[in-house]
Amino acid sequence: MPRPEVLERVKEAEAEAEEIVAEAESDREERIQEARAEADEIREAAEVEADELEEKRLAEAREEIDAEREAILEEGRSERNQLMDRAQDRTEEAVEYAVEQFEEAVHAQT
Repeated sequence: MPRPEVLERVKEAEAEAEEIVAEAESDREERIQEARAEADEIREAAEVEADELEEKRLAEAREEIDAEREAILEEGRSERNQLMDRAQDRTEEAVEYAVEQFEEAVHAQT
């Protein structure tokens, strides 16, 4: 094979190799961009999911707190009613005691 043809084939092979390398680099860059875009989508989806989970947990905690608060208030109302009932039961005793003391004081003066 004559020397100019060999040189031409070498140049063609080098050009072909450069083209293959350029395509590979282009493919690599494209895949990197796609991977970054996919990672961004995954990150955004994870953030949305985390926000939704946070809201759900907060709502559950609020419901639990409200239920506990209502139970405490109900217990307080019940205790208050019991105290009022006992106080009313003792009111008659207190009135009788006061009347007796008054009568004894009046009798003692006479």
